[in-house]
Amino acid sequence: MSADIYDLRGLNCPLPVLKTRKRLETMPGGSRLWVETSDPLAVIDMPNFCLSDGHRLIETVTIEGGHRFHIERG
Repeated sequence: MSADIYDLRGLNCPLPVLKTRKRLETMPGGSRLWVETSDPLAVIDMPNFCLSDGHRLIETVTIEGGHRFHIERG
């Protein structure tokens, strides 16, 4: 299953979570999305967001300058 990449590098807390929430709301259940961030707090915020909003965090990858999160919409 392919997943789009949502580039949120350069944005700081809480914008990565807020923009990811808004993007996922437009997607059907089971859709997957890669989210790229440069905010160091995203490594804490994204897993908590997924847990609280009922999405599945499939994978977290460290990339140059930040992280990439693979999320499946709940």
